[in-house]
Amino acid sequence: MMKIEKDTTVSLEYTLKDANGEVLDSSDVMGPLEYIHGYNMIISGLEKALEGKEEGAEFKQVVPPEEAYGEAFDDLIVETNRSQFPEGAELEVGLEFEAGEGHHTRIVRITKIDGDKITIDANHPLAGEPLHFDVKVLSVKKTTEEELQALIQQMSGGCGCGCGHEYDEDACGCGCSGCH
Repeated sequence: MMKIEKDTTVSLEYTLKDANGEVLDSSDVMGPLEYIHGYNMIISGLEKALEGKEEGAEFKQVVPPEEAYGEAFDDLIVETNRSQFPEGAELEVGLEFEAGEGHHTRIVRITKIDGDKITIDANHPLAGEPLHFDVKVLSVKKTTEEELQALIQQMSGGCGCGCGHEYDEDACGCGCSGCH
């Protein structure tokens, strides 16, 4: 049986829970996760735990914050005025939205509303949290050269269709059906 190592394509089922055992995510929702190992396509702590495993392996893994979404930073929590939001916007705690401009945007969420003062947090929602995974490896196979080239193209700014054009917003503009 093939072991998980760099340049292998891995398919797995997983359940992600918080420290209290609450399910945060699961492959039951979107189907098995498939990724190419060794290219930081999944959080580093889980990728490390998968290294050397074979098809059929089942295990539990606790990934510390520094190997997941990092620690939470206080400077990413800011208080702003309601006037900074569009007039008539329905603001509520938990609302997530994109902030920033161009390619320098990030998802932020409202964590507190006190009159006209709105507190927003730009930390990842799981920053500072240990992540508890239940994992089952479904398959491990050697990644083809074509799959690797498509990944490299996508990672270097291409749209992932393999046409070689530069990525621009929603697609590279080549017109092929492979653009995202």
